[in-house]
Amino acid sequence: MQITILLSVVAFAAGEEKRVDPLAMAARHPIVRERPGPDFFEGALLGNGGLGAVVTTRPDAVVVHFGHNNVWDIRVSEENREKLGTFQEVFKKVKAIPEDARDLESDPWYREYIQMTQENYGKPYPRPFPCGSLLLGFDRWKVELLGYRLDIATGLCRVQLLIDGDAAQLQLFTDMESDQLWIRLTDAENRLVPNCFERVRLIPDPDTPKNLPDYEASGDLERGMLSFRQVLPSLAPGKNASAARVPDRAFRLSVRVNGKLAVGERLNWEGRPERMGALERAIESQAPFVACVQLDEGLAADLDARVEALAMPDEAGFNFASARSQMQWREYWARSGVALDDPFLEQVWYWNHYFFHCAAKAGVNCPGLFANWSYRGIGTAWHGDYHMNYNTQQPFWLPFSSNRVELNLPYVELIERLLPMSKQWAREYYGLRGAYFPHSAYPVEMTMSPYPVPTWGWEICETPWSVQGLWWHYLYTMDKEFLRTRAFTPMREAVLFLVDYMKRPEARGPQWGDDKYHVFPTVPPELYGLRPGFKYNYDCLVDLTLIKFVMKAYLEATRVLEVEDGEAETIRDVRDILAHFPEYPTAESAEGTVFVSVPGERAGVVYNVPNSLMTVFPGEDHGLHSTQGVFEVLANTYRNNQNEGGNDLVFLNLQAARLGLLDLERFKRQVNYCLVENGTCTDMVLQVHGRYSDTTAFDFMRPMGVWFENFGLPVVINECLLQSYNGTIRLFPNWPLERPAAFSTLRAVGAFLVNASCSGGAVERVVILSEVGGTLRVVNPWKTGARVFTPAGEVTNREPLIAIDTLPGETVTLLPSP
Repeated sequence: MQITILLSVVAFAAGEEKRVDPLAMAARHPIVRERPGPDFFEGALLGNGGLGAVVTTRPDAVVVHFGHNNVWDIRVSEENREKLGTFQEVFKKVKAIPEDARDLESDPWYREYIQMTQENYGKPYPRPFPCGSLLLGFDRWKVELLGYRLDIATGLCRVQLLIDGDAAQLQLFTDMESDQLWIRLTDAENRLVPNCFERVRLIPDPDTPKNLPDYEASGDLERGMLSFRQVLPSLAPGKNASAARVPDRAFRLSVRVNGKLAVGERLNWEGRPERMGALERAIESQAPFVACVQLDEGLAADLDARVEALAMPDEAGFNFASARSQMQWREYWARSGVALDDPFLEQVWYWNHYFFHCAAKAGVNCPGLFANWSYRGIGTAWHGDYHMNYNTQQPFWLPFSSNRVELNLPYVELIERLLPMSKQWAREYYGLRGAYFPHSAYPVEMTMSPYPVPTWGWEICETPWSVQGLWWHYLYTMDKEFLRTRAFTPMREAVLFLVDYMKRPEARGPQWGDDKYHVFPTVPPELYGLRPGFKYNYDCLVDLTLIKFVMKAYLEATRVLEVEDGEAETIRDVRDILAHFPEYPTAESAEGTVFVSVPGERAGVVYNVPNSLMTVFPGEDHGLHSTQGVFEVLANTYRNNQNEGGNDLVFLNLQAARLGLLDLERFKRQVNYCLVENGTCTDMVLQVHGRYSDTTAFDFMRPMGVWFENFGLPVVINECLLQSYNGTIRLFPNWPLERPAAFSTLRAVGAFLVNASCSGGAVERVVILSEVGGTLRVVNPWKTGARVFTPAGEVTNREPLIAIDTLPGETVTLLPSP
């Protein structure tokens, strides 16, 4: 991958003077705060994909809150298994409720069943577990805290200080290869200065549940160390130890400063002397200040209360870890970059790529709703879990076009982890083959669906949605080995379930009045739930488009892997279903015909997620390639869309970009509306008349945590600059060509790395590297034709579509023809 990156950047430099230097561009967009920021959401975000740190700044201290994607309260409730029954049993009882009932909850059995199935999810665990905080306190008469500057190009945070009136900075960064946070105190020229801190303290999370074991504190005054260990038991309260299926886990937070510590004493507010607690010590040394914080996590049996491995922090250690981490950041930024005649959009692109790199990496748990930053109750809403009806998938829309495909691996690992339980649920609950992926899930040991509620738990779309990203991973890399060893099996299991589900007698037959295979019953995402008579519970738009997507992907995968003979029966079933597939539901509106989320729905319903445009994205069945008639319906649908907010900042705007209809100025205003002090975007309500009322706090989701899903924002910008979803490259499809823009090595379907620029109303130059060979297809960006340069020579192409057969490693350059 590194060789490919270097070749593509060099090719762009050779073919275009407006070369984008992503590292330099990232350095142009620091996150700056010019006053203290004591609140969690005012702090600077650091991370290495596993460890997360929030640097908050008080007038009297710097406080760093720690979290980790691997550190969870692993207790899980799996009660009422024997009361759930099977899908078929529940289906028959729901079907028996009269169609004219006001709602299903008016039926006593259904009301009690819903309450019972929600009990497990109603427990406060599992959830991300905050890993404690580090406090460095100082005398405000000697030290004044001014703010901070976070350099996203390097991951270095500089807390700005005045020490006796002289400028100084506390530098902090997370080691990108180990779970450590390094700290040093310097002057404005990066020279170490004497310590200005009076005390150091570790603070276990104040909201640690009372029914967990007490933390164990330890320290070594001579070595300048403090540490505490927290055990995270696997058993829920009241459970006998013999019921344990998995061992307890634990984490340990340690800090070491480069000097001795002492047990200090101070006056409390009553004027009485008060000794420091076990995890607080005075810093005696006046030597230049360097410190290192380390988070260890794993099985409780393997993690002692005392830490011996944390070496004395010094400038050499800081510099070594810094150089190693900055090398990782350089490699990360080299993968792609943009330069836009719009500082705000450019900032959004670079900031969110920075946050994503801090939040996710292969080999640790896939981030949940709020990634690896947590404190007290922050980061624990909805268990901080995986919601498989867009929340979990949305940030992972970014790695493909941004040419950071390795960042999709945490999601791949999640699907691999969920597959055994999903197969078991399909077999035991549905009585069908394959895998049914759950509505909600946790990174802990599970033996049943965490949310077996026949409302959102019956969303059929979540199964094809769960495996879609595995196919994208193949399409954007053409990595056949990945397809063979990691993608095909989950895709196949999803397809097996969908085939069996759509071939049930309830889903096809004379009762439908047609020869179609229907998706029944099902539930549109975040809308309606189950209804009496199953009104609004069949053939949801999102079900249809995602099932079609994954079935077509399965057929293509069997061809690519040459396993069609072994898959012959399933292939016949899939082709049969696709040949008898329901039409997408539509309705009439003031704008004309529009797509709607489910048959029988009227136009103008206020959605929670943008259901009516799912065929554009993620379904990718419709878009700029659609016929004029279909496109008019899509445009009507977009103009008719009503979305209540909270789940649309990336989603709906991405759909609009795919249609070339995104109003960039309006998009920027929405991003600004959702912008939090730390540079991330939260989920904000936009309107009422859906689930929200005039008394709803429109920012009620802001204090819940750092919304990982919105790190997908750059993909909206990518799709304005480059689209390739159907294998044909379109350049600047939603960007005004009169505004200068350039990008380097954005990734396209077919494993093509694309570099292009525009200004003055025209595309200037295009350079494309073919990683693995194959046919390159580009919509000709010039009406006068294109000069096409390949290793074979130069030709002029005046066709609307340029098609070129390429070999691995070949570069193709396109220039306007006179």
